[in-house]
Amino acid sequence: MITFLSGGTGTPRLIRGIRQVIYDHEIAVVANTADDLWISGNHHAPDIETLMFLFAGILNTATWQGIRGDTFSTHRFLKRVAGDEWLAIGDKVRAVQIARGEMLRSGMTPTEATRLQSTALGIAARILPMTDTEITTFVETDTGIMGIFEYCRAGLENPAIRRIVRAGEEEPVATPEVLSAIEESDAVIIGPDNPVRSILPIFDCAGIREALQDRFVIAVSPFRGDTTPDPTEAALMRAAGEEATSAGIWHLYREIADVFVQDIRDPEVVEGSLRLETRVWRDRNAESLAWDLMAVIRHARR
Repeated sequence: MITFLSGGTGTPRLIRGIRQVIYDHEIAVVANTADDLWISGNHHAPDIETLMFLFAGILNTATWQGIRGDTFSTHRFLKRVAGDEWLAIGDKVRAVQIARGEMLRSGMTPTEATRLQSTALGIAARILPMTDTEITTFVETDTGIMGIFEYCRAGLENPAIRRIVRAGEEEPVATPEVLSAIEESDAVIIGPDNPVRSILPIFDCAGIREALQDRFVIAVSPFRGDTTPDPTEAALMRAAGEEATSAGIWHLYREIADVFVQDIRDPEVVEGSLRLETRVWRDRNAESLAWDLMAVIRHARR
């Protein structure tokens, strides 16, 4: 079994390729939940939803969020009845969020709710919230504090960040299901997502770092060097004390990763890294990288 640490859209794009190499039931994904929030009384879990829709075969891969062919009647009608919603939520996605919200209010954990919805959608892979503890990442800017999901969606022209704060009533603890998935894995892959937003919140869950020390871990840099990083992505890296480069990624992962993967075009030199084609925009690119990573894993198991 292969376990992924996932947030954003980079890892789901890579998983699209992995699914051409191994069966879904051989895949587990630990998803970042520090972006989760309540919108219009319903529970929005962007990283969980992207994974569920991907494995269910209904993800809108034009935007890598939401459901393909969804409508937005409720979102539009809200304004006519004096409502408002800063995020456009599709009608089918809203149904998922309504159901999840009711489950959580009734006392279910996020893990239980995700398992129930995954089963309902016919998903064979294990999609696991990183924790059942409510935790949120906030970004403090010159204009105030906002949730990191809202900050990234805003597309600010000058997204200077004073600091990043993770807040909750309790310290986040990795669930038994997450720790079990890591323990049972032949390898753990950290996908090409911005670590500050998507992966470090997973690391911050008690038990995760210790569990990863005993596993074979591959980390894929999200920065290729041949394109300019998105200003928001770069601002998040600077807030963590690193530049938006593969070297910056390596500094954040060096105590965890056994193999660090850089793109073949990346001018940044990280000693000991493995150079591969890391673009995962298209199906064939994602599948090619998946085969390369599986070859690395098989070699390490010999």
